Amino acid sequence: MDFLKSGLKTVLGAPEPGQQPSAAETVERLVDRVNNSTLLEDRRDACRALKAMSRKYRVEVGAQGMETLKQVLELDRADNETINYALDTLNNVMSPSQFEEEEDNPHIPMNIGEQFTEMFIKDHHNIQLVLELLDEYDFRVRLSVVQLLTSLLTNRPKDIQEIILVKPMGVSKMMDLLSDTREVIRNETLLLLIKLTKGNANIQKIVAFENAFDRLFEIVSSEGYSDGGIIVEDCLLLMLNLLKNNSSNIYFFKEGSYIQKMLPMFHAPDESEDAGWSPQKVSNVHCMLQIARTLVSPSNSVQIISCCQKIMKNVGLLDSLCNILMASGVPADILTETINTVGEVVRGDVTNQDFLGNVMAPSNPPRPAIVVLLMSMVNEKQPFSLRCAVLYCFQCYLYHNEMSQAGLVQTLLPSSTDVSSLTSGQLLCGGLFSSDVLSNWFSAVALMHALTENPAQKEQLLRVLLATNIGSSPVSLLHQCTLLLQQTTKLQSKVALLMLLSQWMSYCPPAVSAFLKVPGGVGYLVNQTCSNEHDDNEYLLQGLSAFLLAICIHFNDDSAENYTKDSLKQLLLKRIGMETFTAKLSEVTKHELYNKAAKHPQLRVKMPAEILIDYEFCRLFKVLESVLIQSLIEKKQDESNELNHERSSPESGTLEQYKSLIRQQDARLQELLSQVEGLVQQNQSLQGALNDSLASNSHLKDENTMLKAQLSTAKSLPSNQVQPPSQDNTKLIEYEEKIKQLTAEVTRLDTDLRVSRDSQKLAAEELETLRKDQDDLLVLFADQDLKLNEYKMRLISLGQPVDEDSVEPQQNLT
Repeated sequence: MDFLKSGLKTVLGAPEPGQQPSAAETVERLVDRVNNSTLLEDRRDACRALKAMSRKYRVEVGAQGMETLKQVLELDRADNETINYALDTLNNVMSPSQFEEEEDNPHIPMNIGEQFTEMFIKDHHNIQLVLELLDEYDFRVRLSVVQLLTSLLTNRPKDIQEIILVKPMGVSKMMDLLSDTREVIRNETLLLLIKLTKGNANIQKIVAFENAFDRLFEIVSSEGYSDGGIIVEDCLLLMLNLLKNNSSNIYFFKEGSYIQKMLPMFHAPDESEDAGWSPQKVSNVHCMLQIARTLVSPSNSVQIISCCQKIMKNVGLLDSLCNILMASGVPADILTETINTVGEVVRGDVTNQDFLGNVMAPSNPPRPAIVVLLMSMVNEKQPFSLRCAVLYCFQCYLYHNEMSQAGLVQTLLPSSTDVSSLTSGQLLCGGLFSSDVLSNWFSAVALMHALTENPAQKEQLLRVLLATNIGSSPVSLLHQCTLLLQQTTKLQSKVALLMLLSQWMSYCPPAVSAFLKVPGGVGYLVNQTCSNEHDDNEYLLQGLSAFLLAICIHFNDDSAENYTKDSLKQLLLKRIGMETFTAKLSEVTKHELYNKAAKHPQLRVKMPAEILIDYEFCRLFKVLESVLIQSLIEKKQDESNELNHERSSPESGTLEQYKSLIRQQDARLQELLSQVEGLVQQNQSLQGALNDSLASNSHLKDENTMLKAQLSTAKSLPSNQVQPPSQDNTKLIEYEEKIKQLTAEVTRLDTDLRVSRDSQKLAAEELETLRKDQDDLLVLFADQDLKLNEYKMRLISLGQPVDEDSVEPQQNLT
C-alpha cells in the first residue's frame, strides 16, 4: 500500500499539508493527466496508477475513466505497455466477480461489472477496438484482450455474441489464437471460445468451419487424451458446445471423420496402472461420453442418428464403450454415463443391439452383459442413478427390435435349457414381485418395453406361469400381476402395474379376456376410478384405472361371459358416467411427472420419488385416449338410436331419413378421421425430410461461403503468390451444383408439405362441419321424439286406441 501511495505521489505530486484527496479526486486528477499530458511516459504512468486503483475503487475509475481508457486503446496503439495498463483497468472495472479489496465496501452493487459492460458496449466500435488488438503479438496485450473479452461475454453473453457475429473476421481472429505457441494464451482462448459459442448456432457454425475440430483434437492428442489435464476438458467442453443442438455441425463432424478420432479417449486403465482413474481423467472421459451421446441423441434426425451409430460400430467405438462397461474399478459416475451412452449408440440399430446382446461379462461363470446389468438394476444396494441408467440402456436394447423383445419373453417360458443359469426374464420377474418398490417399477417398465408395438409377444407372455405356493397350481403372470395390483399399497408399484397391464392388454383381446377372468380385477378398476381422494397422485391413479377399464371395453372380444363389451359399457356408464370418466382420464395428462416423462425417452430424475411415468406409456396414452372416449360415446349414441327405433309415427319416414343421414355422416366422419391421421403422418415425414435437406443445404452453403472467401483472398494476392485456382473452382462449382439440387429438393418438399397441411386443414374443416351437422340432426331427432309423444298423449285423451309399438291411430281424425 505504501508503494501505491508513493507511486501516486510521483504521478500527482505531493498533496498540500493537512489535505488528503478522496479516491474520486485522485481518479479525476489521473484521468485528467491521461487526457492532457503530451508526454507518453506521463500518460503511461497515469494509466498504471488507474489500474492500481481499479480493484478497490472500480466505481470511481469506471465512472470517470472509461471514455479516456477507450481513447487510449485507439490513440496509443504504438505503446504496448500503455495499452496493456488500459486493458487491465477496463477488465478490472468490468470484472464479473468481486475483488477482495471491495469486500469492506457494502455500497458497491454485486452486478457493477455488468453495469459497466452495458455502458461499454453501447458503442459497438469499442468491441471492434478490442478485437483489432488481437493482432498484437505482445504477450501481455494479447492475454489482456482475451481476458477482457471473456469478462464481457460472462456479463452480457447474448449482446456480445451478436456484436462479434457482425464484426469482420472477429471469430477468425479468436480462432487463430488456438495456434499460439504460448500455452497460457491458448488456454485462455479456450475459455473465451467456450463462452462465445454457448447457445449461438451461427457462431458455432463459423467456429466449426474455422477448423475448430482439427485444432481441438490436436491439442487433446498433445495433452495425452483422457490422461491429460484440465486443458483436455476445456477442449471437450468447446466441442460439446459446437455439437449440442446443431445438426449442421454434427453432420460436419460425421463427414469429417472426427468420430474415429474420439477412440483414444476411451482407454480404460488396467488395475496394474498406477494412475488409474484420477479426478481429471473422470472429468475428461465424462465430457467425451457426452459428446458421443450428442451425436446419437434421440432428439436428432433419424438419418444422422443411424449414420453415427453405424460409424461408431465400424470404427470400434461401441466395442471400447462395452469394454469400459465390463471393466473393474470404473468409477460409478463414469459407469453410469457409459451405460447411458451404450444405450443410445444401440437404440433402434439392430446390428448394434445384437452386438450388445452378445457381449459377455468376465464373470465366473461368464454371463451376458445384459444379465449382469439387470442384476444391478434390481439390486436395491446399487446407486439410484446407475439403476436408472441400466433401465434406459435395456429399453434402448429392446427399442424397435422384435428379436430382442422375443428373446426376453422366451427366457420366461418353459424350455429345455439349463434352468440353473440366471436369465433376464427371471431377474425381471424377481424384481416385479420383490419388496423393493423401485425394483417393482423398473422391472414392470422393462417388461412393458418388451411388448411395445409387438402383439405377438403379448400373446406369448400369456403363456408364462408362476409357481406360487408349494402344492398349489401355478398361475399366469398376468393373473399374478392383477392380484398384486389389488393388494399393494405402494403408489409406484400400482402405477407400474397399471402401465404394464395397459401396454399388455391394448390391441390384445386374449390378454383382456385373461384379465377379466381374474377375480376382483374389474371391481378394483371401477372402485379406483370412482374414488374421491383429492391428491395429484390419487388423481393419476384414478385416471390410469379409467384408462385400463376403457381398454378392457374397447379391445374386448366377448370371450369372458360375465364381462362382455356391452355389459362393461353399461357398468361404466351407470357406475361412473361419461362425464366423470372423461374428467378422470384427463387427469393423467395434467400430472407434472407425466409431462416431464413425455419429453424424452430417458428418465431424467434426481430422486426415487420422481419416478412414476414412463415415456413409452405416454406415447400409448396419447394414441389411445381419444380412441377410447370415442368408442364409449358411439355406444351411448347407439343406445339412444335403439330406443328411438322402437317407436314409430306418422313421420317415421322422416325419422328414417334422419337416421340414414346420420349413419352416412358417421361413416364419413370415420373416413375423415382416418384421412386426417394419414395426413398427419405424411406431414411429419415430409417435415423430417425437409429438416434433413435444410441441414444439408445449410452445411453446403457454409462450405461454399468458405471456398468463395478463399478464392477472393487468392485473387487479391500478387500474381506470383497466387496458386492455380482450378481445384478450388472445381470444388466451388460442385458445391454450387449440390446447393442447386438441394434447394430444388427443399422447394419440392416445402410444396409437398404445404399441400399436405392444406389437405389436412380442409379435412379438419369438413370434419368439424359434419360434426356440427350431426349435432343438429340429433337435436331434430330429439324434437321429433317429443312431438310423437305429444301426439300420442293427445290421441289417448281423445279416446283413440293407441298401440304401444306404434303411435299411428287406428282410424282417421276427421
